[in-house]
Amino acid sequence: MIETAFAKINLALHVRALRVDGYHELETLFAFVDAGDRLSVQPAPRDELRTLGEFGQHLNDPFDNIVMKALTALPRPQGWAVTLEKNLPVAAGLGGGSADAGALYRLYDREYGLPDDWQARAAKLGADVPACVRSEMCLGRGIGTELEPVENDLAGTPVLLVNPRMPLSTGPVFKGWDGVDRGALPGGKASEIAYAGRNDLEQSAMQQCLLIGEVLSLLDRTGARIARMSGSGATCFALYKDDLALQIASDMVREEWGDWWQMAGKLR
Repeated sequence: MIETAFAKINLALHVRALRVDGYHELETLFAFVDAGDRLSVQPAPRDELRTLGEFGQHLNDPFDNIVMKALTALPRPQGWAVTLEKNLPVAAGLGGGSADAGALYRLYDREYGLPDDWQARAAKLGADVPACVRSEMCLGRGIGTELEPVENDLAGTPVLLVNPRMPLSTGPVFKGWDGVDRGALPGGKASEIAYAGRNDLEQSAMQQCLLIGEVLSLLDRTGARIARMSGSGATCFALYKDDLALQIASDMVREEWGDWWQMAGKLR
């Protein structure tokens, strides 16, 4: 069986308050790109994980990998040998590990059907995992695990992801947030929320990775409908009116910063 681990982006991310449990209260618009990592599984005597792809070498500890943790949390009559083609950069604000776990849950659902408590199991792996299991545009509240449907009028929109090849850990970025509550996520359709929203972690992330500002500045010059950082960075995204505008933007990024990672696709 084969499944794509769709890249997750936060079209908007509002940080509202620090909770008593130490986590931050979030309001976000989750979206997913029709490209990402690739998982394949086949029966095996025991669970195994093999990684390959451009960023596969960054996952050198199978016992600390979220895919293996997800396997352990899902009972099966036999082992699974999983091959993970890691195309998404690590620590990049794309929910790469969460997307991988979500893809594994979909493979499990295809074979056995998900257990009734799958959302609780997924949340234990990471706050983004429940959203990544379905990989459908939705609103996330709480720490990101309280999911709500949203009218998706952005499906099929061309999107470009750009990362300056600088890993950025989530913890320090949240710690650097200035603590100012700038208001709730706007209501309406997905496009209305995205265009009127913001990412409250951008300033903190840019203080730790100055290249994020360079990425956003370049994407703004490509004629994007919207250019914003995803999650806690350092990946930024841009939405375009059509495939031609996307291709021109991709060529422009490659010409000016040929060593930056980029991935083109469409919103699901």
